[in-house]
Amino acid sequence: MTARTQNTTSRIARFRKLSVAGMATAGVAAAALTLAPSPAQAAPVSANVSALQVAADAPAKKAKKQYADNLDGWIKEALDIMKAEDIPGTYEGLHRNIMRESSGNPNAQNNWDVNAQNGTPSKGLLQVIQPTFDAYHVAGTPHDLTDPVANITAAANYAADKYGSIDNVDSAY
Repeated sequence: MTARTQNTTSRIARFRKLSVAGMATAGVAAAALTLAPSPAQAAPVSANVSALQVAADAPAKKAKKQYADNLDGWIKEALDIMKAEDIPGTYEGLHRNIMRESSGNPNAQNNWDVNAQNGTPSKGLLQVIQPTFDAYHVAGTPHDLTDPVANITAAANYAADKYGSIDNVDSAY
């Protein structure tokens, strides 16, 4: 065998060894990745995990529900608040009473009944007087007697206390 043939054979042998070593390394890496836990199986968050990473993994906050700025939207928003506060009532019961009390006008004001004569006129969609509104105001709604949603929820809260539900009210209350 000539020196040139020996060098070529020696290079080929080294290349084979490197190739086998490279494939073995790649195989070990592949096996490690296969055996590594998925994010769903990963260990609990430790002190080494950054707050940014924890925030990125947290579920997105639910977007606030949007309501139409009209009688239908005010009733639907009030019903969602009432449900969260365990105040009974239905869309039909609220709508029926609103139409009787104010014809759907959130700025309606009664200036002629006994409450008005005593200096506390009833106001809003469900014609509530200020002391009743203050006593039955539902937290999370504006503290404004003529705010449509605040007026509905306070009146429904009052009706629930006095009559079991706004659905049970069929006349001035």
